[in-house]
Amino acid sequence: MEFKTPTSPHIHSGASVSRVMLLVVAAAIPGIAVYVGFFGWGVVINIMLALITALACEAGMLLIRKRPVLPFLADGSAVVTAILLALALPAIAPWWIVVIGAAFAIIIAKQLYGGLGYNPFNPAMAGYVMLLVSFPIEMTRWQAPLSQTDLAPGFFDSWNIIFSGLSDKITDAISMATPLDTLKTELRLDQNIDQIITGNPLFSNLAGLGWEWINIAFLVGGLFLLYKRIISWHIPVAMLATIALLSGMFYIIDPNQFSSPTIHLLSGATMLGAFFIATDPVSAATSNPGRIVYGIGIGVFTYVIRTWGGYPDAIAFSVLLMNMVAPTIDYYIKPRVFGHGQKK
Repeated sequence: MEFKTPTSPHIHSGASVSRVMLLVVAAAIPGIAVYVGFFGWGVVINIMLALITALACEAGMLLIRKRPVLPFLADGSAVVTAILLALALPAIAPWWIVVIGAAFAIIIAKQLYGGLGYNPFNPAMAGYVMLLVSFPIEMTRWQAPLSQTDLAPGFFDSWNIIFSGLSDKITDAISMATPLDTLKTELRLDQNIDQIITGNPLFSNLAGLGWEWINIAFLVGGLFLLYKRIISWHIPVAMLATIALLSGMFYIIDPNQFSSPTIHLLSGATMLGAFFIATDPVSAATSNPGRIVYGIGIGVFTYVIRTWGGYPDAIAFSVLLMNMVAPTIDYYIKPRVFGHGQKK
């Protein structure tokens, strides 16, 4: 068989780690903007804190490991990790929560494994889960949508809350459970889905108030990454299709006890997880069939933990669980060797 390959010199595609990371950050901007619109400036402050901490820890670890600092800082991987972690945290989380999480993500989950390309777990999700397990009260204190509170904090108000702490009066005024947490809690109080949604201002016609638009914005950013071929479709499509299929099936069986697919797809960190977190090329499966299996696994774990587990969102746990399985998937589902099976 004759291969029609042009002779050298070959033109580089222009892809680089720094360019990929820059496009990921650009794709997240619509979601960040909508997030700020519904939940205030605390989101931006968290991102700033996470960025400073992540870059400082990255530089410190590189110096300790006697590696060049500027080239690795310039690749943008620490920036992406910081942004993803910050977006997963409550907008009014204390400053030390952000700092501890970002430091853990960079030092423990990334650099101690050898740095970019060697980490078996998604660093941002490892940092998030560590915080959720270690500081459950601070990590479940979410700010209510700005339209649902009379004390909508501005930038300096958010700054004071994050760095000075919350009084009980302010806490009660601006804090509220997330829609997914509310569903799980009130279902245990013998209310049905319709009663919870219609009787709670946290919910809109599609999903959680504000969260549906945040998820749609991250979906737009994810489609941009697909268009730019920064990610492939296999993981996000497999993950979202699995969540939709499972939630739709159980919703048909008993709509009073199981949430609709729109609630699962447009609440929490579903779209952020599908397009920005699960697609991490280092900790995910590598072959296209393997990526489909990997995405299906994340979708199954997400639905199971959300429905029957103790953590309402479940994206972080699902990604980390499948990070552990990714090497096994790659072992058993390998890409076909180039030219194998071709007719001579």
